[in-house]
Amino acid sequence: MRTPLTNVHYGAKQWAFINSLFDHTFDVNEGSIRSGKTAADDARLAMFYLATPDANHLVSAYNQELAYNLFIEGDGMGLAYIFDGSSHLRRDRGGDHLALDLPSGEKKIYFKGGGKSNSANAIRGLSLGSVAYSEIQLLNKEFLEETFRRTAAATYRYHLADLNPPAPQDPIIKFFDDHDAHWLHWTMNDNPIMTPARLATMKAELIRNPYLYKRDWLGLRVMPQGVIYDMFDQDTMTDQMLIGKPVEMFFEGDAGQDDATTMSCNIVTSVRQPDGRFKFVLNRVANYYHSGTETGQTKAMSTYAVELKRFINWCVKTYQLQYSMVQIDPAALSLRQELIKVGVRAGKADNNGHDHVGAAKGIEVGVERMQSLMSDGQFALVDTPTSGLAEQSYDHYHYIKELGMYVRDEATGKPVDANNHAMDESRYAANYFTKKYKR
Repeated sequence: MRTPLTNVHYGAKQWAFINSLFDHTFDVNEGSIRSGKTAADDARLAMFYLATPDANHLVSAYNQELAYNLFIEGDGMGLAYIFDGSSHLRRDRGGDHLALDLPSGEKKIYFKGGGKSNSANAIRGLSLGSVAYSEIQLLNKEFLEETFRRTAAATYRYHLADLNPPAPQDPIIKFFDDHDAHWLHWTMNDNPIMTPARLATMKAELIRNPYLYKRDWLGLRVMPQGVIYDMFDQDTMTDQMLIGKPVEMFFEGDAGQDDATTMSCNIVTSVRQPDGRFKFVLNRVANYYHSGTETGQTKAMSTYAVELKRFINWCVKTYQLQYSMVQIDPAALSLRQELIKVGVRAGKADNNGHDHVGAAKGIEVGVERMQSLMSDGQFALVDTPTSGLAEQSYDHYHYIKELGMYVRDEATGKPVDANNHAMDESRYAANYFTKKYKR
């Protein structure tokens, strides 16, 4: 790989962290978005690998793709670039890893996902010297506990996590306390690539919403005011596999270029209850999600249509079901037309444009329907198999992130028009399910 690191300039806080003593078992970098945490993480890990005699190490994120992108690639500042010339991608019985040939000995840096309910199974049996986690609050609790068991015999034991600020009562905070974490706070001002002009733009954008300003600008732990789907419990509402008899599979989508283009695969199942009766459940089993803003890569609608058709075909093959319909946000006319061109019959989703049920109007009707499904045990996330496609995951990472940030405006009481792309198409799915199956 060609390394650009000769031109990299770390900020003062980054340098201080990278070069600090390894006198803590568990370091946690917590703070605002775009604060330079990940770049500092990668360089800090490189320093540790140069010092430790232990051979096996782990970097993790919600899925394997993210673990690779954040730690191995790292936007040209990851481990593969830091160790350019002495690193190679390999695979053995332990899994995919970056092999390093260092003065301290040969190292294997495994990269794995930790977001699934059975993620801990992938690391059982491994002896590790260190573990790193990106967005640790999204990882499975048993996976996290297992990683600490895996490093128990390490010569120099080390764990490193980063995350954006969670809510003050988030269970991850107790996990930090239980494992005596050493905490460091970050803001956008700590990132040297953020120019004064860009910082001013970001502050002006975020200050309009008190919650986002405190969380994403100040980097504070703040309780979201009016989290719309606060009844969602990731632990109890996530299944390892589809439960019940499949009744129907359908797709719902929303589109944007700078904003996200997202499509969900939804399977309705009939599940027998303890009293012998049956109830229908809406299962969200897979998700295509791409944001031009987040990735810095803008795609044409024709490109999205091709990739969404591939997603649909993957779902058909994976779940061995034929789908009944593909429905797209009525405002996304160009995407619907492009889907039709590539052979996908796409109709208009029910976006609650003309709904008025009781006191609820418009999208509030769809929000209430989704809230009802969650409260009544008629909604579930199902762990998504690995896609088998390079740099493409169809899991629930983006959906879960949006769930935690989809809030009401404190002034108007209306849902904030941000962090809501997967929220919108899941609302379309709830509309369809409710009208056809809700009893």
